[in-house]
Amino acid sequence: MAERIPAEERLTNLVVALMATEIGLTKQQIVDSVSGYRQRLEAGVSSVALDKMFERDKDELRALGMPIETIGEFADPNDLREARYRIPKSEYDLPLDIEFTPAELAVLRLAGSVWSEGSMSDDARAGVRKIRALGIDVDEPIIGFAPRIAARESAFAPLQHALDRSVEVEFDYLKPGEDAPRARRVLPLALLEFEARWHLFGRDLNADAERTYLLTRIVGDVKVTSRVHSSAAQEGAGDRARAGLEAVAAAHSALLETTPGTEADLRLARRATPATQGVRVPYVDLHVFADELASYGPEVRVVEPAELRDAVISRLRDVVAAHTEGGER
Repeated sequence: MAERIPAEERLTNLVVALMATEIGLTKQQIVDSVSGYRQRLEAGVSSVALDKMFERDKDELRALGMPIETIGEFADPNDLREARYRIPKSEYDLPLDIEFTPAELAVLRLAGSVWSEGSMSDDARAGVRKIRALGIDVDEPIIGFAPRIAARESAFAPLQHALDRSVEVEFDYLKPGEDAPRARRVLPLALLEFEARWHLFGRDLNADAERTYLLTRIVGDVKVTSRVHSSAAQEGAGDRARAGLEAVAAAHSALLETTPGTEADLRLARRATPATQGVRVPYVDLHVFADELASYGPEVRVVEPAELRDAVISRLRDVVAAHTEGGER
């Protein structure tokens, strides 16, 4: 059996490959040369399944902000039958006229300690060498991406594993307001990031209905079964899931006041719209959003809704109680 490459490493290798060439790579070149795809090709996985895997990976990287370009034929850019894909190096190059002070360089070196070339796996390096062997020029050494930069919930890896194989999973899920988690039997259809949180979209096999689950609410380990289903249900699943989350967010919003220049102000501004008093921020889950707002402490104040404001205050009181229990030290 071919070596199983984790989804995170496959995505990292794909980023490395797409940044390593100016003219782009075709799907076939990616499947042949990028670790994570190559092993599955050698194990006999069908080209249709590999094509769907690449499309999911591409969508996930774009959702994370990676500017993946699709390039058509040189003679006819609209002809995408042999499309090539790349991450333009120009998106990451600094202008030539930028200079840094010694203090600024020291900060950049510190930040760079988690973005070192040493974070590239051996397979990633081998992938770049294979791309060169295809006759495609690699412009510069590519800096690897440290796995801790994109830390995910522990449930992510087994769910991605099950998604790739179209098999059922079982896990315990704790909903807000419930005292104990309930067992779920789910066929995974898509994993997507929304509002900086990972969600599982799948078919609840007991309810025979599509549901969306927040990964942070999965309690304990995810059990990946051997019960296989058709992968046809995955078609369009990511779009359906995102549309559903966007509809929920559009129906719920909070009016917030943030302290200018603080972390809360910077983070919330990315998904906020200006209001007469503060900013208005949409949200999907009141309890999860209350956790986030409470983490900012005095940097943010909830104007409305009252239910969200009360939830944030309750969390802040719990923090105070936890730090004052037993008296001062």
